[in-house]
Amino acid sequence: MKIYDISQELFSCVVFPIDIPPERLVQKSIESGSLYNLTALKMSAHSGTHVDAPYHFYKDGKTIDQIDLNKFIGKCYVTFADGEVSGELAEQIIEKARSIDKEAAKRILIGGKACVTFDAAQVFVQEKIDLVGNESQTIGPEDRPAKVHFELLKAEVVLLEGIRLTGIPEGVYFLNAAPINLGGSDGAPCRAILIGE
Repeated sequence: MKIYDISQELFSCVVFPIDIPPERLVQKSIESGSLYNLTALKMSAHSGTHVDAPYHFYKDGKTIDQIDLNKFIGKCYVTFADGEVSGELAEQIIEKARSIDKEAAKRILIGGKACVTFDAAQVFVQEKIDLVGNESQTIGPEDRPAKVHFELLKAEVVLLEGIRLTGIPEGVYFLNAAPINLGGSDGAPCRAILIGE
């Protein structure tokens, strides 16, 4: 068994242009004479490797604590693409994943400089997958991500953004991307890991 950490380190992570960078606030320090070290955090719920809940784009959408954890945990399929992920490519990815492991085809992780298009989002919704992950800090084009988010989150497809898949071979893995339980939140950071043989 091999464990792959596919998360970004939080304080050095990439952030979406409008997000505040995560900040570590030292409240107590042994070096300064305290009995213990104590850290507070200042950050966006969408910092580093994180998941989006439907509430991110829908007023009445589910918040992060309302999403079934089975969507975040289970077999997944890792693949790679550069440029736009078209509807046709999305179909090919799902078909290939299903030919190897039907359960893994419910969670698709796309490595590389890939951009999920609206057509691809429609395919993922139609195929009723549980989760789509990518290395960018957003699903869809960075300058206009809303349309892709609306399509996927409307169908309660979980978005796992900001993963790191460099050096990980294409194939089937067991994914754990459970988010921090932030009640009422539109998203949350997670420590995403893959387990392979």
